[in-house]
Amino acid sequence: MFARTKKSGPREYLQIVESQREGNKVRQRVLGTLGRMDRLRESGDLDRLVAKLARFCERSMVLSTARDGAAGDGMDLSHVGPGLVFDRLWEETGCREAVATEASGRRFGFDLERVVFFSVLHRLFASGSDRQAERWGRSRVVSGLAPPPLQHLYRAMAWLGEEVGRSGEEGCRTMKDRIEERLFAGRRSLFSRLDLAFFDTTSLYFHGSGGEELGRRGHSKDGRPQLRQMVLGVVLDEAGTPVCSEMWPGNTADVTTLLPVADRLSRRFGISSVCLVADRGMVSEATMAELERRGWGYVLGARLRTVKEIQERVLPAPAPWVEVEQPGRDPDRLSVKEVALAAGGAGARRYVVCRNEAEARRDRAAREEMLADLREKLRSGGKQLVANRGYARYLRAEGKAFRLDEEKVRAEEQNDGIWVLRTNTDLSAADAALRYKQLWRVERIFRATKTDLKTRPIYHQNDAAVRGHVFCSFLGLVLQHELLRRMEAAGEPAEWKDIQRDLDELCEGVIEQDGKRFVMRTAPQGVTHSVFRSVGMALPPTLRQEVPPAA
Repeated sequence: MFARTKKSGPREYLQIVESQREGNKVRQRVLGTLGRMDRLRESGDLDRLVAKLARFCERSMVLSTARDGAAGDGMDLSHVGPGLVFDRLWEETGCREAVATEASGRRFGFDLERVVFFSVLHRLFASGSDRQAERWGRSRVVSGLAPPPLQHLYRAMAWLGEEVGRSGEEGCRTMKDRIEERLFAGRRSLFSRLDLAFFDTTSLYFHGSGGEELGRRGHSKDGRPQLRQMVLGVVLDEAGTPVCSEMWPGNTADVTTLLPVADRLSRRFGISSVCLVADRGMVSEATMAELERRGWGYVLGARLRTVKEIQERVLPAPAPWVEVEQPGRDPDRLSVKEVALAAGGAGARRYVVCRNEAEARRDRAAREEMLADLREKLRSGGKQLVANRGYARYLRAEGKAFRLDEEKVRAEEQNDGIWVLRTNTDLSAADAALRYKQLWRVERIFRATKTDLKTRPIYHQNDAAVRGHVFCSFLGLVLQHELLRRMEAAGEPAEWKDIQRDLDELCEGVIEQDGKRFVMRTAPQGVTHSVFRSVGMALPPTLRQEVPPAA
């Protein structure tokens, strides 16, 4: 049924018409003629008729009111996208059950699990301090939770990081450890194992005292040596899923962290052996000897320039280079060669030399730019350049003067695009190189922790709250990884920044019409449809009537 106008001579009439099918044809039948259009407009009868009919079309009227702005340009909008999507992932990854189980029986006077989820959600979309989280939450919707006051956020952080006992040399055991173990147990089955563990560390700095023990001055990877810091380590499984996080005082050396992580993996997760993949900062002869004594495998980055054996025996070895077939769409050409020293005897050492052509071009371009700058500066004297470690390795002293050492330049050219691994596994050289490349996932995790999730800087004043604050970022990484994995599997990958922006723009507002309240959703933007599809959810309806709670 619809309205149409029909001309008869110079006049125009308004008619109500319906379409009817007669056999294979559709014919229109006039239900009534309402009158001449000019008279209907002049008398106002048409406007009165539409207004009376509108009482039976609430949806259209509400949408029209919203489009016309009659509901008030200051209509409050609540951001619903982040809460809807990540609450589903929070449930399906087992985070809700793990946190709720540990929180059961604790009399906090508020829903501890909901407040933890809120803090994780804030870390994913805005980050910053808990004070900022409180303000951010005033315009966000989280199922089952009103915007939490600041003291609830503080208490939740302290609960996540509180000590729950000590166990021999394992040291402090905390609530976040128990939650990590529950998450791992939920993913584990008879058919899944942790055969490969990727481990790396970074530092996070504090503004303030940095807690009782964690905040210490040490080697700052952030270029903030004046501030106290802590050392954060993260373990990933072969699929790139975060398994656990470890935290140490800021003066802890990387080389001392690998064995404690191996101990805790064994004790916490019941893992008897695993292949550890870690960067060169974790390497020492004592560490490798202890891992071998325990029967654990390792693929470790070796120090290319400072280990004499590598420079004199490994790199020049005449072993053939073999090009590696890489999975996916990796455009970089990777070649490897294997070098075994003292093979089959005591003290046998197995090295894998890797060469990345794209990385070699980048190294060469960066060095040529530096050398051009160095030659320019040498014309005005070179003493001030010695303090610059990048420049100093290319300089040679001649009395009180300095010149460019061409032999060092040529030697450095031989290392372009090269890295060296040491392993005790039976992996092929190609597989060892590919496993080590996967370690870059951990580096991306740390970049996300420091930028996307903005874990730093940290303002909490006690160790428990600091641990809880950092652990919320870990839980955020679990959810982020799961969403990106699902979108990739669905053939709809997206950049994290786009997901953040588009999801946060999905809002709902309340419109009042004839004594009734309606909730209207804004139009989805960008990748929002893809995100909802990947988690198996439908978008909220464009318009729904708000039903008041039963008395």
